[in-house]
Amino acid sequence: MSYRTSNTGIKAILFDSGKVLNGPVTGHWFISPNFFNFIDEKIFRSIDKQIRNKAFHKANTYISKQNLIRNEEEEFHHFIEFYRIFAAELPQLGLDEELIKAIASDLVFNYAKYKFYSDAIELIPELSKTYKLAVVSDAWPSLDNVFTQAGLRDYFSSFIISSIKGISKPHELMYKAALEELEVSPSEAIFVDDNISNCDGAERLGIHSMILSRDIKQYLYTRITSPRHSIVRNLNDLMKKIK
Repeated sequence: MSYRTSNTGIKAILFDSGKVLNGPVTGHWFISPNFFNFIDEKIFRSIDKQIRNKAFHKANTYISKQNLIRNEEEEFHHFIEFYRIFAAELPQLGLDEELIKAIASDLVFNYAKYKFYSDAIELIPELSKTYKLAVVSDAWPSLDNVFTQAGLRDYFSSFIISSIKGISKPHELMYKAALEELEVSPSEAIFVDDNISNCDGAERLGIHSMILSRDIKQYLYTRITSPRHSIVRNLNDLMKKIK
């Protein structure tokens, strides 16, 4: 499926953030950039991976239940609790309250925590010349400053963060909030996400959607299992689809 502006009148593109425009610099969403300045990496790696994952999962269960986080101070408060839970599950790390707060601070206030893909850095400015752009992301308030530090925030006329709204995708209000701020109708917008359910949520409102899958195995799997969806590998593919 191809969306050509001359034929369909596409005026706006709504982007998910994580795995679409950026990813964690450490390769793990909850291992902050300076994580191993506060935790002995040798001890951490010596712990069975399943046990480490269980600790992250238990902490993530807590943070996932915090639907309303309105600012970075609240985000910091909740991530202190996140790492308290994590530390209790892995006592061999010897994390005290000071270290827990240091890790939480690094995760929230270190705006270099995500690395933007090269095509995002190159093409977001180009896309903004033709389309109104929005971020529609299940994320926390600090994401705004991540985009600012990367020099990309000003290209987005709408920036919808789930925790500030108190809802998450595929809730229709996530998409509607962006459409209202961009002053476009659903049929005038494209939504790009790595999650099929989120794309389906946009489609139910009449928003064209595209699944972006940067991982080649996931891309091929999605092409086979979701033939009715439009799928792209990166933003260069997206540009070809909409031109």
